[in-house]
Amino acid sequence: MPDPAEQLQRIYLARFDLQTFDRFPKCVGVVRDGCIALLVLGTEGLQVLGTPGWHMGEAIGVLVERGSRQVFQAKAEILEATPERLEILGRFRADLRRLLTPGAEHSGG
Repeated sequence: MPDPAEQLQRIYLARFDLQTFDRFPKCVGVVRDGCIALLVLGTEGLQVLGTPGWHMGEAIGVLVERGSRQVFQAKAEILEATPERLEILGRFRADLRRLLTPGAEHSGG
C-alpha cells in the first residue's frame, strides 16, 4: 500500500493546498486553481472520494448538463463550465491521479 504521508507530500509539493472540512472529518481536501477533490484513506492508500469539481465556498461544484450547456453546480449555486475551467479541471484530475499513483515522481511543475 502506498504511504499516505508520502502521497500528501507529493501533492503538497505539486502546489496543491491541503484543507480539512468539518462536514467531511475523515477526508482531506486538495485544492488548486479553483478545483477541489476529497481524498480518503482506502485499501490502496489515499484515494479520491467521488468526483473532483470546482471549489464553490464550502462545497464542491459538480459538473452537470443544464439544457445544452455544462455548468458546475453546488446546491442552488451555478457556475459556467467555460472551456478554460474544463481544461483546468482536466489538468487537476490528471495531476492528482498521477500523484496518487505509487512511484509517481514530482515533476516540479
